[in-house]
Amino acid sequence: MRKRYPIEIANNDQLVVYCPPAVLTNHTIKKIVFGSKIVEANFLPHPDKEDRIVISKKIKDALYFPDFQIPLHLFIENQSLIIGPLIGIFTAGFTPFPLKPIGERSSFFSKLLSVNRSVGAIPFVFGEQHIDWEQGLIKGSFYHGNSWKVQLVPFPNVIYDRLPNRKSERNPLLKNVKDRLQKDYLIPWYNPGFFNKLEITEKLQQEGTVEKYLPETHPFTSFSSIETMLAEYGHVYVKPINGSLGIGVHQILYDKLQNDYYCRFQDSEGINRLRKFSSLEGLFKNVFSNKALDKMLVQQGIHLLKIENRPVDFRVHTNKDDHGEWYVTAIAAKIAGPGSVTTHIRNGGEIKTLKEIFSVEECRLNSERLSESALLLSKALEKNIDGIIGEIGFDLGIDPQGNIWFFEANSKPGRSIFTHPELKEFDFLTRKLSIAFGIFLTEQSILNPEEIFK
Repeated sequence: MRKRYPIEIANNDQLVVYCPPAVLTNHTIKKIVFGSKIVEANFLPHPDKEDRIVISKKIKDALYFPDFQIPLHLFIENQSLIIGPLIGIFTAGFTPFPLKPIGERSSFFSKLLSVNRSVGAIPFVFGEQHIDWEQGLIKGSFYHGNSWKVQLVPFPNVIYDRLPNRKSERNPLLKNVKDRLQKDYLIPWYNPGFFNKLEITEKLQQEGTVEKYLPETHPFTSFSSIETMLAEYGHVYVKPINGSLGIGVHQILYDKLQNDYYCRFQDSEGINRLRKFSSLEGLFKNVFSNKALDKMLVQQGIHLLKIENRPVDFRVHTNKDDHGEWYVTAIAAKIAGPGSVTTHIRNGGEIKTLKEIFSVEECRLNSERLSESALLLSKALEKNIDGIIGEIGFDLGIDPQGNIWFFEANSKPGRSIFTHPELKEFDFLTRKLSIAFGIFLTEQSILNPEEIFK
């Protein structure tokens, strides 16, 4: 069990650090480190043998240590006492308004930063415009005492990627920041990008442990391939390879008796539609006329469990904890809105807990099945995807026979399930672990850098 120590500031200009005697046992320490800043100092045992670290104001200023103190972790390596971790959260979309520095997402970030004391880390939010490359400093936004504060801090120990969308991710300026901090400064960067649905499926198909969860999925190539899948499965889904929030998802159904085709989708005005066609070509000509089919995939339709005759799927969050282990942090049921092609809230979907829709025994059994599959999928993705993954939001289904099906994986999962009052504690857990994983990465980058930068 790692131990955390309060950091106190003594109002003097001595380059002396007072430590609990146990910290100095068997260690010769000559430097104190916070983020990228290093100060040489004398290290002495605390005269009262108290479990705290005391640094002078001169050291605090030289380290650019924040004005608010919480108990932090200590790491000792190369005669250096490293305190932290300092975790930078990289994003875009900043505003000039002090009360809402990241616009509508300010509320989410304030909640994310507020786990600092429970985790024992100092997280802050920043964008590319806040970096002073010459001084090695960042103008970070902190949330402390129920308000936002801006303070200069060193480059962080690790960076948590919270870019809001694929557009910002493709921005050359932001890509350059990421490359420079990783390659020139060797700062571990986790959750580095949005997933490509087709690429994820192809990667998972290489893993025998999760193959059973995967519906048949292909890039769109021809009508004949869809005809073949419709003949076998009765319905398929056509969705954007790089889509999100259920936007652009179409369900195509085939009625063998009447030889008719149906398409269920949401139109540009947000209205759920179900249209009938006599041919597949006619369906595509009318519904997909303005869509780039080479950017779509076709996925086997699964007959899902239904609640009140409405399909239900499940969002399962997994996070890596402060020891680098995968952990299921939340499970919720998502019930499709009337006539909707997806279970998203924006399409009229509802969030329910498992115990609201299942008996006690069914709840236990399905929770175990969903958890087991999500953990296997997390490990398979981690093994096959470049970069460091710390959290995933899975969309999984259960068919009437109890089989689990994988639909999507989200590297930056949405938070809509946490609007349910009984999922608030899991909201906190997902936020806590997404920051706590930074402790593990910091420790690894100090003690086993070859594992991080291999």
